[in-house]
Parts: sequence; structure tokens; C-alpha cells
Amino acid sequence: MSIRDSAASQATPLTIEGAGALARRLDDEIGKVVIGQAQIRREIMTCLFAGGHCLLRGVPGLAKTLLIKTLADAVHLKFSRIQFTPDLMPSDILGTEVIEDDAVAGKRHVRFIPGPVFANIILADEINRTPPRTQAALLEAMQEFQVTVGGVRHALDRPLFVLATENPIEQEGTYPLPEAQLDRFMFNVVMDYPAVDDERRILAETTRGPGAVVQPVATGEELEQAQALVRSLPAAENVVDYALRLIRATRPAETSAPSFIRDWIRWGAGPRAGQALLLGAKAAALLDGRPVPSLDDVTRVAHPVLRHRILVNFRAEADGISSDDVIDKLLGAVRP
Repeated sequence: MSIRDSAASQATPLTIEGAGALARRLDDEIGKVVIGQAQIRREIMTCLFAGGHCLLRGVPGLAKTLLIKTLADAVHLKFSRIQFTPDLMPSDILGTEVIEDDAVAGKRHVRFIPGPVFANIILADEINRTPPRTQAALLEAMQEFQVTVGGVRHALDRPLFVLATENPIEQEGTYPLPEAQLDRFMFNVVMDYPAVDDERRILAETTRGPGAVVQPVATGEELEQAQALVRSLPAAENVVDYALRLIRATRPAETSAPSFIRDWIRWGAGPRAGQALLLGAKAAALLDGRPVPSLDDVTRVAHPVLRHRILVNFRAEADGISSDDVIDKLLGAVRP
């Protein structure tokens, strides 16, 4: 983007209506390539506008990587893809320092070569295929927007949106993400098989002629303004209280927790989950062009926010109870 374009975008603050229009433009561009999956596209867009990071889970062949790459193509931002493998090292992500000879000065100096984490939209493909040491290399970047190499901190550009993919059916040769890193992802989005009509379109449209061309329809400045606008939206006391009651009800030690939580849950969600619920609800409202989030918005983002933050115990696993089943029951037990 030119300096003039940047100045123009800063001179025209993004409004609530403008943010809704921005989201629709992005979704329309993504929809040119990714057929169907409207709910998945919305959840990823909600996470992007909320300023979080997203974990996308689904079996192979559902266009997870294509969806993320298409989103990057629709934005004037730097995109980077990291293919996680068992032999990937932290330096392959963060960057490395090299020693160079200065022939003129007759001295040696250390130069830092940035890694692929120095981008705005980062696709961490099959993140569970690399050991925890390498997985953890993303933690500082995701949380603090910086990396430390050789004792020197290097700031990352904003906005920063990390989307990690995970294959849930292949467990051999994989390394499950530690709970501390899972908690850094605002949303855990589960991508399922497409509907029959959508799959028919996929088969017909992707096997003939060249694919659709995606045009950039948003800038980094616009996304940053949208993220700031999300945080500025007011939340009514009953919306905050509802998010609080939902989070506290996931903890087995809480006296207010339903009996099925004490029966099925090992660990409940922490305060970061409550923050994600409110920010997600605000972003959901902004996507619709509404100035305040509703109780329904909290309910709408409950599954992607909570499914990776509550740990079911052995009894639940033996009964075939998943975290999504627990959330369904929780939403029925904790009324707005």
C-alpha cells in the first residue's frame, strides 16, 4: 500500500456499518473459491475480527489449507505457510542468526535472518506433527507479538493472525498440543464434510477450467481498525454476567457447577475463555453491523471458545461424551 493510501485509510475511521461491509466483502471473495462451509467461514472471520488466533480441525481433503490461503489472498497482507514436520526446529520458524565477514571493516558481525513467523497471516499446517519444543516457538509470537532469538527481542508486524490446522484422525507420529498452547487459540473450529448440494458444486466446478481469481478487498489498517472497534463495543451487564456464569459452570470444583460437569470434566475453562467469549460475541455483532453484542452472540461462539478449554475425564470418554456434548448440555443448564 502507498503512503497516500495508508494516510487515507487512517483519515477515514472504520464505522460499525463499514466493518460489516468489510466482512461481507471478505466472505464473498472467499466464497468464490471455498464452496459452502458458511458457518466455518463465519467463525474464522469472527476470530479474525476479534484479534485472536484460530485452530482449524478436520479430516484431510476438506479445503482447510485452501480456505486459509484464500483468506490471505483477499487481504493486502504478507502471508506465510509453515509446514510442520517432526524434524522442524524452532529456528525454522523464528529465524536464525548468522555470522558475516565485513571485508571493508575487517570485522565480523551477527545478522538476524527472519523466519516465516514474520508475516501477518500465518498458516501453521498440521501443527500437531512437530514436537512440543517447536510448537512452543509460536507461543511468544501469538501472545506478545514478538520473538526472542539469541536474547534479542524482535517485534512482529500487526495485525498477526495465526491459523493452525490439525488432522484429528491420524494419531501415529503426532504430538498433541499442550493445554497451555491450546489456550492461546481463541477459537477451535471443527470443519466437517460439506452438505450434499455443496459437494455436488465442488465436484462440478473444481474439475473444469481455471479456478476463480480472488481479489484483495481489505487492508491491514482496516483489519486493525475492525479489531479496535470490536474492543470498543460496550457489553451490557447481563451479557458479561452470562459469559461469567458459563465459564464458572465448567469448573468441577465450583458449587454452582451442574452435576454432569462434576461427573465428566477434569478441568474447566479459565478467565482467558471468558475474555474470548466476550470478544467473540462483540465480533459476531460487528459482523452483522450491530453496535452491541447480545446473549445469543455469546451462545453462538460458545462451542469454538470452549471445546478445547474443557478437559473431559475418563468416565466421559468411556461414555462416549465429547467436549461438544458437554457444551450442548451446559448451554441448556445455564440459561441467559
